[in-house]
Amino acid sequence: MNQSYSFNRRSVIASGLALGAGLSPSAIASDARDHPVAMTAHGPVRGYVQDGVKIFKGVRYGADTAKSRFEKPAAPQSWQEPLDAFEYGAASPQGSERETISEDCLFLNVWTSALADGGNRPVMVYFHGGAYNSGSGSHPLYDGVNLVNKGDVVVITVNHRLNAFGYLYLPMLTGGAFPDSGNAGIWDLVLALQWVRDNAVAFGGDPSRVMVFGQSGGGAKIATMMAAAAAKDLFHSAATMSGQQVTASGPLNATERARTFLDAASIAPDDVETLKTAPVERLIEATSAADPINAERGLYFGPVLDERFLTQHPFWPEAPEQSASIPMILGNTKGETRNLIGNREPDSFELTWDEVPARLARHMRVDISPAEVLETYRRTYPDSSPSDVFFAATTASRSWRGQVEESDARARQGAPTWVYQMNLPSPLDGGKWGAPHTFDIPLAFDNIDKEGSITGTGRAARRVADQLSTAFINLARNGDPNHDGIPDWRQHTLPNRETMIFDRKTELVDDPRREERELFAKVPFIQWGT
Repeated sequence: MNQSYSFNRRSVIASGLALGAGLSPSAIASDARDHPVAMTAHGPVRGYVQDGVKIFKGVRYGADTAKSRFEKPAAPQSWQEPLDAFEYGAASPQGSERETISEDCLFLNVWTSALADGGNRPVMVYFHGGAYNSGSGSHPLYDGVNLVNKGDVVVITVNHRLNAFGYLYLPMLTGGAFPDSGNAGIWDLVLALQWVRDNAVAFGGDPSRVMVFGQSGGGAKIATMMAAAAAKDLFHSAATMSGQQVTASGPLNATERARTFLDAASIAPDDVETLKTAPVERLIEATSAADPINAERGLYFGPVLDERFLTQHPFWPEAPEQSASIPMILGNTKGETRNLIGNREPDSFELTWDEVPARLARHMRVDISPAEVLETYRRTYPDSSPSDVFFAATTASRSWRGQVEESDARARQGAPTWVYQMNLPSPLDGGKWGAPHTFDIPLAFDNIDKEGSITGTGRAARRVADQLSTAFINLARNGDPNHDGIPDWRQHTLPNRETMIFDRKTELVDDPRREERELFAKVPFIQWGT
């Protein structure tokens, strides 16, 4: 939070007592102006004002999940007196030391220009990344002030359960107990969207124009909800950024992962009471176990084909019919793995040609000959370095491939779909990062000057931030991302595969990286975790 709007809870309580003791009408009016109160369906909340935007942080949309661990979330108890909404709420338990964590984590944050004024503003609901394991809705890059002031929209970010707390599939090990445990974290998002539906008007929004958008794991959660009956009609447009969920985990693999987790936590599957009461730290420690399906990776947590929340894979064998009418943007960055792999294995930036095949075999998530991949890339991009080929091929085979599957499935369906590729490179470290994973977050929020942004604030970054954020706002408002600041963005069709390339020059291109797409199309794509 901006320091000028950081509040000490004790001083706020004291000021409330002073109001009751008989301050002047002008002081009371000033407090109402500086600390607006919104009436939610569960009770009033008091926010603050920054740059003309009314902000409410840590608004409760669900009850404490410690009381319903591994179960569907419950609505909160109602309250009567205004609750202060000045600080972000706790994030789901996770290994990250950057977050304040608690099982009491069902909170959201709202930015709006007006309350209950009948403004019918589009509502843009953001789901954070971090796979299904980490993160929260409180990162500085997700601040909604600029989107609100730019597009007169309502912006909402959400916390929800993660890792084992959100996706540990238990019913096959526990005799049917915890039947919704494999998708509890996405049930949280459904509850959050129900809260948005019921409270949009109170925050000046339009419950019939709710757009969901998310990056990485946030986009994958959106793709999953597009196939879930429980989420039907809760959102009306969608945008995913480097986040796809083509297939979910099957129940058998999910059960094996749960067995591994319980072994690591020293909890017997039939010990339901310990499952409900074991310390959070004990459960978080168990999430570091090796995955039983692929021991070279950490334990996977993600949505499960549980025949309750999910009765079909999100985008296999086709796009979900229930979402065919939902306008959707799908985007990826050109160099997704430059930080996903490069941060963990920095020597990937200094590879020789002899080293590339073995490293490709380790990092590509499709079963294809590394030698053929290397030959194809060297023929197609003769001026590329070994490291350039490695990052391009791993991006195309694991990150971009899911987007190709989803956008093509929607094109076959005739669903309104727009695709982009973020090519604009980061200026950091001499440009070595290219356009990596997460690069488009500050561009979509028009927050390129916020902590965590690696876009720089040069002319090209400012232009692309304006172009992408306006496209997202227009999708929320009109169901179409086109605006005067970009070339005509035609829908994604087959075989053209129209794609907006955001770069130093923004242009619409048909089937970019065709050779890469065709290379990996020869092998089936099964999403990691399935």
